[in-house]
Order: sequence, then C-alpha cells, then structure tokens
Amino acid sequence: MTPQHIFLVGPMGAGKSTIGKHLADLLDLPFVDVDTEIESRAGADIQWIFDMEGEQGFRDRECKVLLDLAENGQSKVIATGGGVVLRDENRAVLQRSGRVIYLSATAEQLFERTRRDKSRPLLQVDDRRAVIAELVETRDPLYNQVADLVFPSGSMQPNKLAKKLADALSALC
Repeated sequence: MTPQHIFLVGPMGAGKSTIGKHLADLLDLPFVDVDTEIESRAGADIQWIFDMEGEQGFRDRECKVLLDLAENGQSKVIATGGGVVLRDENRAVLQRSGRVIYLSATAEQLFERTRRDKSRPLLQVDDRRAVIAELVETRDPLYNQVADLVFPSGSMQPNKLAKKLADALSALC
C-alpha cells in the first residue's frame, strides 16, 4: 500500500515550507520540499532550470519528483511548489497519495511575503502584484479541487499555525 502523505499546496508565499517543517516536527514525520528536491537532483537552482529548460522543463522535473516522493518511502509531510496543481497527473497523484492541505492566503499577504524575494522565477517582473493576482485567480480553483482541507495561513506565527493545522488534521481522521 502507498504511504499516506500530507501534501501542502498553495501559492508561493503561503508558508508551505515554513509551516510544513513545523507540522512535520509535531507529527514526528520527515519533511520534504519538492523544490529543494528538484534542485538537489538537478544540481542546479530553480532559476537556472527555468533559464535553461523553461517552465515546461521545470514542470516535467516537478512531476517526476512528486511521483517519486508520493510512491516511495514512509509517510511524510511534503511541501509542493505553487504550480504543482497545473498538471492533471499531479492533481491525481496528490489526491490518491494522502491528505491535501491548501494553505490559502490573500493576494496582498502573498505580495507582502514575497516582495523582496529574488529566487522565484515567476516573480522576476516589474509588476509582482499583477502576477500574484493572476496566479491566485487561475490556480485557486485547482487548489480547492484537490484539497481535503483549506487552511488560511494568516498572520499567526508558523509554529502556532502548524499546531492548529495538526489539530484540524486529527479531526479529519
């Protein structure tokens, strides 16, 4: 049987990696960040992958890593990239392989959290606010489609959010 994972989905800046690490500690599970795993396997950062292979090449790598993580090893908390839900096959992997938590945030919260970030290829533009608004609009229905639980990432400290999320997850079971 495939292990039951906890997948965190949501837009960049929603707190998937930060909250995910705290959640994994609380649940005594390993934590894996899909983007970090892609960089480790590629021996290059995401910006380089986007520059050399384009978004399509990155999405191909993301799809393979997600499938590998979902099908191998013990249960874990997995922080996905913001665009993982764009592919049908990824949404299917998420839904069949564990609980999917949509960490939601407003476009304004996402803008504030990412405004100084230089590492996100899709935000290396003049009008970040417009890009974030467009990403939220196009991806929000997909996050909701795969989610077993929609959880606002709000302004609470990450460790407190993780505790509330752990409590909400236990209520799902």
